[in-house]
Amino acid sequence: MSPHFIGIDIGGTKIAGAVVTAQGKILSRAKITSPAKSNPKNILKCLVELIEDLQESVNLKTSQIQGIGLGVPGIVDTDNDYILAAPNINLSGFPLSAQLKKKYSAKIRMTNDVNAGLLGEAWLGQARGLRQVVGIFPGTGVGGAVLIDGKLLLGTQGAATELGHMIMDVDGPLCHCGNHGCLEAMTSRWAIERDIKTLIKKGHKSIVKDLNNGSLTTIKSRVLKEALQKKDVLVRSVVKRVSVVLGQACISINHVFNPQAIVLGGGVIKACGFFMLPIIEKALTGDPFFKGFNTCRILQSSLGDDAVVLGAVHLVKSH
Repeated sequence: MSPHFIGIDIGGTKIAGAVVTAQGKILSRAKITSPAKSNPKNILKCLVELIEDLQESVNLKTSQIQGIGLGVPGIVDTDNDYILAAPNINLSGFPLSAQLKKKYSAKIRMTNDVNAGLLGEAWLGQARGLRQVVGIFPGTGVGGAVLIDGKLLLGTQGAATELGHMIMDVDGPLCHCGNHGCLEAMTSRWAIERDIKTLIKKGHKSIVKDLNNGSLTTIKSRVLKEALQKKDVLVRSVVKRVSVVLGQACISINHVFNPQAIVLGGGVIKACGFFMLPIIEKALTGDPFFKGFNTCRILQSSLGDDAVVLGAVHLVKSH
């Protein structure tokens, strides 16, 4: 049997996995709800159950698993296989990789989920074949990742490329990280949701509440997409401002890394990219500093929910 790998995307709300060949063909998928408020041992138990379900789905023996790759939503010391911080799931400080190695003889590697997503895009997605790539993934938060010469830029402790926490405005809104004016605090889904609610409370009209079953508690990306398509003035104004800020971030990223491309992904881009990307591209191409020699492209993620699992497989396969 040809080598088989398992890729896992550990999220705050769900854990998704797939059995993948060495060429990147997905043979089977599975997912379970994340026990976010549970203790780490219960999360490990759920993870093992998911792996067993995947094995059963393709009749894969444990001895036939060549590698298991994990994408974790937090700061991961990839070199030492240690989770430094995982704010959305109870895994901070837990030796997840070491625990899995007790059960599986396969190679096991883990990294930040956005790092894995960018690896996936560079392996089989929009950034295929590119060596200098930056990823920005606005979703619930804003994740970032950087590939230099095809390798992840990790920093001293694996905490590098937290691009969502670049400070864009020192007088800007408070971010969950404790700083003010972070990219995440200005362009994430929760930031868009915050700004829409604020404007509606001030008396501005919008169809968002009608599109969202009469509620403003949580405004999903699909609702934003529908409001944009219906040309809702308030939503278009908020998302345009967000796109401009992302465009300015891309200018700074281009100045710092001079990449071949910046890949934009995540739930907000997946839903609203048709509206946002032209604004972001216009900002980048209008940069006067790099005018005349700027070759950086803006690309939209093409792998969707498969990006992290495929990138996690590529991570373990390449080691």
